[in-house]
Amino acid sequence: MAQSKIDAETRTEFGKGAARRTRRAGKIPAVLYGHGTDPQHLALPSLEFAAVVREQGRNAILELNIGGVPSLALTKTVVQHPIRPYIEHVDLLVIKRGEKVVVEVYLNLTGDAAPGTLVTQELNTVEVEADALNIPETLEVSVEGAPVGTQFLAGQLPLPEGVELRTDPEALLVNVVGAPTTEDMEATEDAAGAGVVEDKPETAAAETSEASSSDEG
Repeated sequence: MAQSKIDAETRTEFGKGAARRTRRAGKIPAVLYGHGTDPQHLALPSLEFAAVVREQGRNAILELNIGGVPSLALTKTVVQHPIRPYIEHVDLLVIKRGEKVVVEVYLNLTGDAAPGTLVTQELNTVEVEADALNIPETLEVSVEGAPVGTQFLAGQLPLPEGVELRTDPEALLVNVVGAPTTEDMEATEDAAGAGVVEDKPETAAAETSEASSSDEG
């Protein structure tokens, strides 16, 4: 995986107000930790870091320059604003060249299953252990020509050399089932509508209530 060089600044102010000021200045609040070091509170350039995440994905490797001091870091957590298109906060993990880390990697489905099938993806990511500088960006599952009843388990996932699976090998990744027919869909709609009692119009209900009151009187 490529490594991106980013100049980071040390933050001396903390709290929500300080974080907002950091973001208004075009930077992202971040924390760098790991290897027994004290956490470092940093500010990363927003546009540069967002570009790195787009290119490398969730496990981006950064070569940080912190006031002239280099540090190699793995992107662990990226907190995106739930509505607005900006990153609120980032957690970074100090790594060393040659060490292995446990990360989650996205699955990418390729190919087309057999006609008349429906492919359901049960897991979007799997956990693997890999060299910190050779983390795969994605792992592929080919469903090309897969017939009804085919299941892909985590243990069947092809892994690059040096990458070890940490997810349960029996975990179901992809399930190929029969696509519902028009008759199936119509039967489902009929079953959903069965037993439904329509409400009486309000006018009819009122008339019935008035007639009942007259009889009692």
